[in-house]
Amino acid sequence: MATGTDQVVGLGLLAVSLIIFTYYTVWVILLPFIDSEHIIHKYFLPRAYAVAIPLAVGLLLLLFVGLFITYVMLKNRKVTKKVQ
Repeated sequence: MATGTDQVVGLGLLAVSLIIFTYYTVWVILLPFIDSEHIIHKYFLPRAYAVAIPLAVGLLLLLFVGLFITYVMLKNRKVTKKVQ
C-alpha cells in the first residue's frame, strides 16, 4: 500500500506531466492554425524549439541510461573478479 506521501508525490508528478503534455499539444498542434498576430503566441516559445527541446531531452535520457548500464556492468565485473 502506498503511504500518503507517496500518493501526494504521485499526484504532483501526474499534474506536472499533464500540464507539460497540454502545453506541448497546444504549442505543436493548435498554434500553427492561430494567426501569428494573436496574443496567445507570446506565451509560447518559437516553433523551432518544439523539435529541439524533446531531441535534447531524449539525448540526455539516452546518455544517462548508457552511463547507468556502463556503471552496473563495470561494478558487476569487479564483483565477479573478487569471487573468483
